[in-house]
Amino acid sequence: MRLLDRYILGKFLTTYFFVVVILVSIVSIITFSERNENFIKNDVSTIEILEYFMNFAPYMANLITPLTVFIAAVFVTSKLAGHTEIIAILAGGVSFTRFMRPYFMGAMIIAILSFVFTGWIIPNANKSRVAFEQKYFEDNTYNFSDRDVHFKVSPTSYVYLASYNSFKDEGHRFTLEEIQNKEVVYKLSARLIRWDSTENGWKARDWNIRTFKELGEDYQYENIRDTLLHLNMTPSDFTNNKDLEQTLTLNELNDYIANLELKGADNIQIYRIEKYIRFMSPFSALILTFIGVIVSSRKTRGGVGFQIAIGFLIAFIFIILFIASKSMAETGSINPLLAVWMPNIVFSGVAMLMYKIVPK
Repeated sequence: MRLLDRYILGKFLTTYFFVVVILVSIVSIITFSERNENFIKNDVSTIEILEYFMNFAPYMANLITPLTVFIAAVFVTSKLAGHTEIIAILAGGVSFTRFMRPYFMGAMIIAILSFVFTGWIIPNANKSRVAFEQKYFEDNTYNFSDRDVHFKVSPTSYVYLASYNSFKDEGHRFTLEEIQNKEVVYKLSARLIRWDSTENGWKARDWNIRTFKELGEDYQYENIRDTLLHLNMTPSDFTNNKDLEQTLTLNELNDYIANLELKGADNIQIYRIEKYIRFMSPFSALILTFIGVIVSSRKTRGGVGFQIAIGFLIAFIFIILFIASKSMAETGSINPLLAVWMPNIVFSGVAMLMYKIVPK
């Protein structure tokens, strides 16, 4: 690695981490001041608060990475341009593409770190963060309120519940149907099912089962003895799953999506979107670094401040486009994979266009 590469790479990474620390510190202070009343009201200990912000910091750092990496690229490049260093570099026979190499090396390091943090480290930290927020900032009297619930528990088994009580872990008007080759093999109905933690299964009460055969059916009824059912269904399927996708590592997220697909769940979209974002987000660091260098590589009359302001504007446009496309994906109005990658696709085109027209 040349001395020039080390010089630019060092400045770029140092600026990036400095901006991250400053912005995360500011956001943490604002968050603390907004939620201090909750801390006092709930008598939260100092250790718990410190642990919460230790978990909050990496979450927020990764969230603002597209903004901070862009600001770092703009700030470093505009300072080089302001001191006429870029002109000297290009005049020395270094091509503009070669000049950008250390930036891409830095962006690649940030992208890899972002992927590792997003995939495994931050979700584990979010387990504590989300639990803390639900305990102290939200109403914990959650009860599953959906009616007429349908989902799969195996490729050929379907469950129906008229209602479910989260406090008692019991479901009412339960049916279990086994369907093979578009024909019902049997149907089990129960007035009530209740979770038995010792048996790790469901106790069915007042149940009957109809087994269908070619020449008729068998019928069995029991209203005295409870029958244990082992299903791919637990009380956790009826708990408060708000922000659950943020607490799952990439491996856990893949397993959870596979389980939802098996059950035929309707809320699978939000987990797929989360998975796509974890692959999309690191690439945004490369694209925004590329644009940031191009935007700020020319010396302007407005100086560094003007170029940084332009950088903020472009970064915020990227964030707004990302939020809008994510919202469209969640509503199902557009393919979720396309929607999540839309900001990267659009800004990749913008980057190529800018690269062609920028003086080199």
